[in-house]
Amino acid sequence: MSQTLDQLTVIAAQAALHGGIEILEVYNNEETQVEVKGDDSPLTQADTRAHKAIMSLLEPTGIPVLSEEGKHLPFNERSSWSKLWIVDPLDGTKEFIKRNGEFTVNIALVEQGRPIMGVVYVPVTGELYVGAGSKGAKKLTLPPTSVVSKETLETGVNLPVSLDRPFTAVGSRSHMNEETENFLKQYREKHGEVAILSKGSSLKMCMVAEGLADVYPRFAPTMEWDTAAGQAVVEAAGFSMVEKEGRTPLRYNKEDLLNPHFIVL
Repeated sequence: MSQTLDQLTVIAAQAALHGGIEILEVYNNEETQVEVKGDDSPLTQADTRAHKAIMSLLEPTGIPVLSEEGKHLPFNERSSWSKLWIVDPLDGTKEFIKRNGEFTVNIALVEQGRPIMGVVYVPVTGELYVGAGSKGAKKLTLPPTSVVSKETLETGVNLPVSLDRPFTAVGSRSHMNEETENFLKQYREKHGEVAILSKGSSLKMCMVAEGLADVYPRFAPTMEWDTAAGQAVVEAAGFSMVEKEGRTPLRYNKEDLLNPHFIVL
């Protein structure tokens, strides 16, 4: 029996929380020394444990999964999937290593190349962003051990929230490249000063969906699992996430899983 979108949203949210539990067990272990490399590094352990926890809930849905862990699946196998999950068990490697808490679990449901539902979960803060097409986008706070229900998800705050603030762009914590600076110049000419909001991982997309920022230009490489869930939240909140060149919405389950440069606005 096929599940409704509401049922799949609950499953995705619960899976994200389960992934968060596994990540935090590694992250909060004071004896853990986070390394960038090494097959058995804490980062790899967190990623692998989160992946397994998420898969235990997604696999029973019967919908195939494209996870960062399974990125080498051949396109001739994936191309027949009209519907699939796209998952990043741990998005924000640099944030995890820096221990600043700004890493996420991303789970999206994609149909015919378009993300129709997505959840972005921040294990350290318990913040959960949920977006499902015409049902809109919400933000709520749930500890990783929470049991998720349809009623639980309805308790969230509707996005975007209305805020009195200056025109704001989301930028990279590490650096702002020349292409991005040139893009933002048009907004400076129109609005005067442009405030820059820095966040890690897919939280950059969520900042626009939440109403904390007006635009997020991303002119650097990302993969499909980095963006699918965030795009679902962005679009459900009434915003757009489009290719820089053609200004068409990003597509998913492509032969090349690398995204084009894009703009959230």
